[in-house]
Amino acid sequence: MQAPTTKENRPHGWLGIHRGHRARPLEWCAEKFIFLVSLSAIAVVLLIFVFVAREALPVFFGQTNTALIQPVIPPGQLDKLSPAQIQEYLALTPKQFAAMDKETLRTLMDVKVEAANEVPAQFRDDPDAKRNTTEWNLMVQPHQWHGYAKPEYIWQPVGEIKKFNLVPLLIGTLKVTLIGLLFAVPLAVGAAIYVSQLARPRVREVIKPVIEMLSGIPSVVVGFFALLAMATFLQNLCGYQTRLNAFVAGLALGFAVIPVVFSIAEDALTSVPRAYTQAALALGASRWQTAWQIVLPAALPGVFAATVLGFGRAIGETMIVLMVCSASVVSWNVFDSARSITTTIAAEMAEAVSGGPHYRILFMLGALLFAATFVSNMVGEYVIHRFKHKLEGKR
Repeated sequence: MQAPTTKENRPHGWLGIHRGHRARPLEWCAEKFIFLVSLSAIAVVLLIFVFVAREALPVFFGQTNTALIQPVIPPGQLDKLSPAQIQEYLALTPKQFAAMDKETLRTLMDVKVEAANEVPAQFRDDPDAKRNTTEWNLMVQPHQWHGYAKPEYIWQPVGEIKKFNLVPLLIGTLKVTLIGLLFAVPLAVGAAIYVSQLARPRVREVIKPVIEMLSGIPSVVVGFFALLAMATFLQNLCGYQTRLNAFVAGLALGFAVIPVVFSIAEDALTSVPRAYTQAALALGASRWQTAWQIVLPAALPGVFAATVLGFGRAIGETMIVLMVCSASVVSWNVFDSARSITTTIAAEMAEAVSGGPHYRILFMLGALLFAATFVSNMVGEYVIHRFKHKLEGKR
């Protein structure tokens, strides 16, 4: 027979289960507030993604048209067209179409005819003037534009015939990001190994705060320093022709990545059990051998996670790259200029007409950044789990 529940033998947490917020109102309110804050943060991220995706969907589905010369329908044929044809021809939403009468629709058709008659004469015989430059084959493949000797990758969103090829932006983004990571990751990881394993306590107390303080320097300050000082110094040192290029931008970008990678890598190295270090030292290994052959492999998942976060920081940086180099050049030469996706969005969003093709494509670039960050995080999570499985023997 089970003994009755008394005050002495009540299970742990009984009061919290049966009395809830009445037993601990302040703690209950704090828990709910923290839950709402975390939920709101997730909701805001999802809403941002939904907003960006909504604005970019017309480009993904081929619903935008930038052709300079488009087929026109005489206003006199308005009565012969179905409502769906009129709505598609005038690019109206169902709500806009329902609010317009026939005279308004006829006026809009007159405007289309007048716009077609105002096309400059030099473009009327240009085959590119009749092409929709937001088609995917023109945005990802080279095209021999009128007046060019060979097919080219061109990002030129201004002018009568707008060109939206994405390859120059992708190459520029990869160049700047990889240069920044190649510069920042070895320095950050090396500094993390030294601070966590080799440095004296007094030295550690100085170096660690100084490196972490770099994250507090505004990006515009780093970009300004790279624009005025680093660019000239590196040009005189290396002797290349283009003063503002991807190499300078990548090195300046590394200063923004170093604090992120250092902080996470140093925490991962410090969290390795001291028994590993003590056992290696007891077997006659030097402190450097212990750090390199014992501690670093044990902390490899955390170091890799730091590198993945550094990649996300580098690919999303805007101001440094915008100030140092912003010309869309298709070249893998690091001493040529480059333009990243983020700098393109920052530089052109204010000039793009809301709801227009250029505006939609900039949002599409933002959606691509979301996807790249998501994929890199997923790959990083997979590799980290593989490292843990290899080191710990379990998933």
